[in-house]
Amino acid sequence: MTRFIDAALLAAVSADARSRQRLRANFNFHPADDFPSHRLLNAIEPGSWLPPHRHLDPAKDESIVVVAGALGVVIFDDAGTVVTSRQLAPGGDCCGVDIPHGTWHTVVALLSGTVIFEAKAGPYRLLCAEELAPWAPAEGSPEAPDFLEALRARLEARP
Repeated sequence: MTRFIDAALLAAVSADARSRQRLRANFNFHPADDFPSHRLLNAIEPGSWLPPHRHLDPAKDESIVVVAGALGVVIFDDAGTVVTSRQLAPGGDCCGVDIPHGTWHTVVALLSGTVIFEAKAGPYRLLCAEELAPWAPAEGSPEAPDFLEALRARLEARP
């Protein structure tokens, strides 16, 4: 079935994200988690914590294009030091990123209504322990909000 990514779909997935405790929601274009190609909209609201992680599978390079709002992308080295960070926004200086497998990264919603188009190889698998950054707080931990706020402040301080 042909699906258009229009204002109504973006509004619906954003509203879904705002209604959830984790402040994010997916709209999948692929038919199932075991499908070989994952294409999805991911609505992420400010305050949603996506712990820094990496994908070790060589087939799991990840491409992200911001279609609404603004997103910060942060890339880390193995010790947890920020290597680079950048704001992405549709129509801005930079609207997307391609992240190679094995790269420590996270994303930070900078505006309400932020929606990204994401593509990577399937099947869907939960991150294993080696893919979660040992130097970053876990989702739901008391330290996560302060870590997130420090990343957000870094991203907003960039010109």
